[in-house]
Amino acid sequence: MPSPLKYNKKYDKLTDEEKELLEINKKSIADFVEQSTSISDVNYATRNAHAKTYAVAKGEFLINKSVPEELQQFFDKEKYDLTIRFSNAHLKINKSKKDVPAYGFSVKIKDENGDLLANYPLVNFPLFPINSVSTFLKLFTSVNRFFVKKWSSFSLMIQILRITPSIFTGSFLMNIVKLISKRNDFFLSFDYHSVGAYRLGENMMKIKLSPKSVDKHFGKKSNTKIALGNYFKTNDFTADVLVQLCYNLKDQPINRLNVEWKNSPYIKIGEVKIGKDSILSPTACDNEMLSFNPFENKLFFQPVGKIQKLRDEAYKVSLQTRLKINKLLKYK
Repeated sequence: MPSPLKYNKKYDKLTDEEKELLEINKKSIADFVEQSTSISDVNYATRNAHAKTYAVAKGEFLINKSVPEELQQFFDKEKYDLTIRFSNAHLKINKSKKDVPAYGFSVKIKDENGDLLANYPLVNFPLFPINSVSTFLKLFTSVNRFFVKKWSSFSLMIQILRITPSIFTGSFLMNIVKLISKRNDFFLSFDYHSVGAYRLGENMMKIKLSPKSVDKHFGKKSNTKIALGNYFKTNDFTADVLVQLCYNLKDQPINRLNVEWKNSPYIKIGEVKIGKDSILSPTACDNEMLSFNPFENKLFFQPVGKIQKLRDEAYKVSLQTRLKINKLLKYK
């Protein structure tokens, strides 16, 4: 294989227009979170994406002994402690039995001293439909405003129509069909993906979590929260942690998130293990005080790309607003 392409700050740089739109978006995020108790009819403030927590669990990240030599410097311990949040991607908590199968598997990795190494918010769909930062910010702002009743459904539909052309790629359509075919499968039977790229030292990578020996029909008659709870009463969970490296922007584009990377073999870094009875039982407020902001990562694990860059400010605004409200609610 050729040498991996090196990280460059130019991949993250936003234009002045994009920065202005981000400021508008941040205000819409704060407005949404402030009203999220009434939007989702709950007694705590939620996130403005992946609002619904199915469960939080403890786990371990066990490093593969045959990690390539050039990558061993980043994984110099045999295992790391994990906190994992299982979620649904919708902004509003759906209290009915059946959720749209848009799932999140967010991982917090800590060292033996309890210090944070990395946060990786993973999802069960490998692509993102929007490459344009300005289009994404306008859409995300309109969605937030729609839920807080500051924007009409007509305005929202206009923004949705603008992203339609980017959906019609072979990769995206193929993965939509695949997701529809798996819509009734158990949460833990899905692969989970980083979607955007991350640094691995001076290299750039994408991450995939691939479960091992999980029955896709488990808990089919239960809602997802109950099914996860029942699964971990009697079962352990193991998943391979795989990465792809970026070698050239044609085959592994950083800022085109609606196509899959090709000609970059998966490298197994290790395994995620969650033992039975590892589900934690914090209150809803405690769940919402957890942060999985990838910009809190160590420098050599930081996110890469323009869409990724937006996450930094968005996560901070969402967390600060949630903490302000939930600390009052928790200790009232």
